[in-house]
Amino acid sequence: AVYMCEVERHHPEVLQNQDKESFSRLEDPLPAVVGVTYELCAGIVDKPGLSLEEIACGEVLEECGYRVPITDLRRITSYRSGVGVTGSRQTLFYAEVTDQMRTGEGGGQPEEGELIEVVEIPLEDSMKFAYDETLPKTMGVIFSFMWFQNNIAPKLPKK
Repeated sequence: AVYMCEVERHHPEVLQNQDKESFSRLEDPLPAVVGVTYELCAGIVDKPGLSLEEIACGEVLEECGYRVPITDLRRITSYRSGVGVTGSRQTLFYAEVTDQMRTGEGGGQPEEGELIEVVEIPLEDSMKFAYDETLPKTMGVIFSFMWFQNNIAPKLPKK
């Protein structure tokens, strides 16, 4: 969706008066990277019998490579996203991870179309990152960084 928004912004003529039958290829396609965004680890709640916490722990392992015990998850809040399109409900959790909890590279499931690179943002750069409009990110990322700064960072030991 992000890529197609950028196509429309850079090449509005391509999507004007187009339907499925007459859709044409871009003569000068944009690089795939314009569709890449910074996002939080996430997953679809589609495993009957598993709690949100169990699903969240599974997604952290699959996407980020960390084995997080359910007892280490902290539920932050639930909120609606995509209210004009999907109206989906999302639940945000917080967990601290250590190198000892790392069991793999993460990266998600390529066969499901996932292209995930785990990115670490230094604490001192977190708010600059959150507000940098040149770095495409979801509102959940910005909110989570603000939540962290208000609830966790003040309790960390000073360097």
